This record gives sequence, structure tokens and C-alpha cells, in this order.
Amino acid sequence: MLREERAGLMARIESREACVAVVGLGYVGLPLALTFGEAGFPVLGLDVDGDKVRALGEGRSYLRTVQDDRVRGVLERGRFEGTGRMDRLGEADAVVICVPTPLTRSREPDMTYIERSAAVVAEHLRPGQLVVLESSTWPGTTRELVQPILERSGLRAGVDFLLAFSPEREDPGNANFDTRTIPKLVAGLTPACLAHARRLYEMALSRVVPVSSLEVAELAKLQENIFRSVNIALVNELKQLCHRMGIDPFEVIDAAATKPFGFMPFYPGPGLGGHCIPIDPYYLTWKARQHDFSTRFIELAGEINSAMPYYVVSRTLEALSQRGRSLAGARVLVLGLAYKKNIDDVRESPSLKVIELLQRHGAVVRYHDPWVPRTHRMRHHDVRLESAELSEETLRCTDCAVILTDHDGVDYDRLVRTVPLVVDTRNATRRVQLQREKVVPA
Repeated sequence: MLREERAGLMARIESREACVAVVGLGYVGLPLALTFGEAGFPVLGLDVDGDKVRALGEGRSYLRTVQDDRVRGVLERGRFEGTGRMDRLGEADAVVICVPTPLTRSREPDMTYIERSAAVVAEHLRPGQLVVLESSTWPGTTRELVQPILERSGLRAGVDFLLAFSPEREDPGNANFDTRTIPKLVAGLTPACLAHARRLYEMALSRVVPVSSLEVAELAKLQENIFRSVNIALVNELKQLCHRMGIDPFEVIDAAATKPFGFMPFYPGPGLGGHCIPIDPYYLTWKARQHDFSTRFIELAGEINSAMPYYVVSRTLEALSQRGRSLAGARVLVLGLAYKKNIDDVRESPSLKVIELLQRHGAVVRYHDPWVPRTHRMRHHDVRLESAELSEETLRCTDCAVILTDHDGVDYDRLVRTVPLVVDTRNATRRVQLQREKVVPA
């Protein structure tokens, strides 16, 4: 890449004239695309899902965590265009790849989306472009996988085009942080790659943190989520011990959290969900095996968290049995399908596994989730149900309610008052005073 081309790209970034193409308009890509548009950049949003492209063209958001007025705002200013035409990648000065990185059934990295996206970018890559990978992945992905695919174009990374990695840090539903305000890690293949990627993000985000290598940035993202996975596994295991000892695990955690130093509270639940925490640790364990290293601590945490849906069903079966009921034929109402409160994201949600296990035991299962009106077939689950209205009739026709997601707006007093048995995995009923004997912690 000639010095004049680099200078020209930097000038376009500085003047916000650089066209930014975001590949993949999901929970990460759409907020990022809108943030660049709101910062004044012309943005191309690319996705193979025609329904998403049409919705955005009409000024509608398909994510409940992204408001319609944000979409309309960038459209009206002429700063955003959604398209399914990948041949338009050549129009962009910077291409940002935001595609999923799921696991296979054997819990190994599924790099299909990254590989396909990189191959499409390579078809339309031109000299002077900046390509940034944002997908969470194993350390070495950008250099060992993405770079060779892009170089099939005949162009050389760091010479003819710029290559960088900047891990996404989205937290849907978090009112305190958004795409613009979350600090952004950035790394480049070369110093020039880093300089251009860093400046691009600095023009749209509040704080950018450069690091020394692609691998540092890739591993830092995994470290963030492994930290949470391990600590959640710890409290999930302690919760099971507390139940045997007759101790309230949530009260224990809240008591420990009064210490003003050296402690960070994590809370137990029915398992892990979301696009990062249940997945990212296995990306590192897979990579570690290539270096003849066993990540026993990380794998143990994964085992504990993955077993939590089974524990929840076991507690439900036990509680029904103590009341002379069998799980087979029991009418069970699941409260909450999303993986955390007040969002509509069901990716890797433990609720799906719990529902499948309950059905396997013969239970008649319905669910209520004000954020998720219906389910659809997913990679590893096929729970096809519609959210039931939380009416008096629904509650009175329920033998057991299982709280898996503690959404706001649910009348938990009424739930406990009306339903014979409530299995609470989130401590959502902690403020309910009357008829506490109906509540079983799980």
C-alpha cells in the first residue's frame, strides 16, 4: 500500500468521508453500523437476510434493543443504506466483519461464517481498503485464517490493504453502556494497520485502547468472558451446596458483597446464555489443545454451567414429588425465554434446554416472556411455542411455574399467590412475603 494511499485513507477517515461497510447486521453489527452513521460516516450495512435489509430500508429495527428512531435518523440524513449485494463491498474504504462464531455439537469452533465472509470480502477487495474482524474467536484467527483468505485476492495484507482486529463488546439491554461508550480494543497486523483502525474507531467511539498484537486483542476478549464463566460456575456450584445445607445462596452473596475490596458479586441461575459466555471459553480450550495444554479450570466451569438446566429440572421434579405430583403430565409454565432480563435475545438460552428436558419427562410446557412472543428453530434447539398471556386463567391452569428469567414487569406476588408451586432459579420472588412455602429455590 503506497504512502499516498495510506494518507488518502487517513484523510477520508479524519473528514468522515470514508465509507464504512459492516458485514452482518445482528446484535453487534447493527448497533455498530448505526453508531458510525450517527458519527457522520456513510455506512453500508450488508446482510444475507433479506427481511433485515427490507426492515432497515423502511426505517424499522428488528432488534428490541435498537429503537426505530435510530434507524430512521441515519436514513433521513443519508448516512446508512442496508443491502444484500456483497458486490458493493468494493465501494467501502473500511470493511468491518461482525458475524457469529458458534460452536459445533462437539463444542469446537465453527468458523463457517468468518470463512465465508472473508471469502466474499476477498472477491471484492481492492488496494487501499481497511478490513477489521470483530467476531469473538480464538487467538490467531485474524493472522492464521482471515489473512490467507483475503490474500487469495492477490493483494498482500499490510502492504496492499490494511488488516485489524477489534473485538465486539456489546451488552444488549445494558442502560449504562452502549456501542459508543464501551472502551474499544484495537490491534493491527502492522503499525499502519493499527493507526488507521484506531483512528476510524476514535472518530465514532468515546475511548479506543490499542494493544500490541492481534493475538492480544483476540485473547483479551476471551479472557473477559472466561472470567465471568468461571465465577458464575463457582456460584452455581455453591448454590447447590447451599440448598443441601439449608442456606440462602443469594443472601450469602449479598453479605459477602458488603466487603468494599477484593470481592465482586456474581449470581447463580439456570445456566449460561448469550452470544459470548457459553461459547468463548471453548474457543480457547480448543486452541490450547493445539499447544498440548489442558485448560482444566475453564473446562470444569463449562461442565458445571452446562449441567445447570439438568439441576433445575431435577429440583422441579423433586418439588412436585414432595407434593404428590409427577412431572409427567404436569402443566408447567416457564417464566422467561431470553437468556437475561429485559431483552429479546434467546441465543444459547438455558431456558430452551430446560423446556426440552421438561418435555422429555412428559410435562406439558408453556412459557411466558413479554420480550419473546414466539420461538423458532435454532441451531441446536427446536422449541416451537408462543408466549402465553399471564392471565388469571393461565395461572390457575398451572401446576408449577419455573422462573428462568427475572424480567421486570411480572407480578411475582400474584404468581406465587395463584400457582401451587413456584421454582425460582433467579431469586425473583425475594420480595414476596405471603405464601413463601410455595416457593422452591433452584
